[in-house]
Amino acid sequence: MEPSAQRLPQAVLRPVRDGNAFEATVEQLATSVRLGVFSFGQQLPPERELAERLGVSRSTLREAIAALRDAGMVQTRRGRGGGTVVVYRGPDPASTPEALRGMDAGQIRDALDFRRVVEPGAAALAASRELSADQRQWLVASRVAVEQAADVAEHRLADSRLHLAIATVSGSDLTIAAVTQVQGLVHEMLTAIPVLATNIGHSNAQHRAVVDAVLAGDPAAARLAMEEHCDATSALLRGLLA
Repeated sequence: MEPSAQRLPQAVLRPVRDGNAFEATVEQLATSVRLGVFSFGQQLPPERELAERLGVSRSTLREAIAALRDAGMVQTRRGRGGGTVVVYRGPDPASTPEALRGMDAGQIRDALDFRRVVEPGAAALAASRELSADQRQWLVASRVAVEQAADVAEHRLADSRLHLAIATVSGSDLTIAAVTQVQGLVHEMLTAIPVLATNIGHSNAQHRAVVDAVLAGDPAAARLAMEEHCDATSALLRGLLA
């Protein structure tokens, strides 16, 4: 690598500062690959160096690199002289969901920003309501359905239903409509990236925190938990969606 190119990773890769270390690491590495900081055929720096630059543990870094492998962006070669090599050549329009083909990066970011405003507000509003026993049972059952989903398709549908259930118990028709719109967009985006087991585990924990806060009648905690959840998903989508 020429000297000027060597400086790019140092300039682009920054220490992870939010609470979603895995998702934020995936975002930085995937964005670096998509933008050519690490180009086709190039080997990523050693794990120790990358982990130190990003300020994450080596186990978190390995999980993030595995996510890039699942996304078809890198390959890891074992043994002497091995390492992780970039195989990404650019986005494949044929693999992009129909609903996303007319959206550019700015529109995708706008949709994620809109979600960051709408869904935490919906969770806070739901937590401020006096919920019936049926509503409380529905929220818990919806959360459990996500955790016990048998496959990817079932998981994504259950995930959307949970978010819509939270919006519904807010009692605001306009809020329900906004969350429905957001979930439609997010669902299409999520179909364009691989399912990552580490992220699913984080997502389940975040769902529990949101539902627990709503049931406890704590709007501030519900808003904060949903913000963390939205931020984690957005980090993955920003990194992996070309």
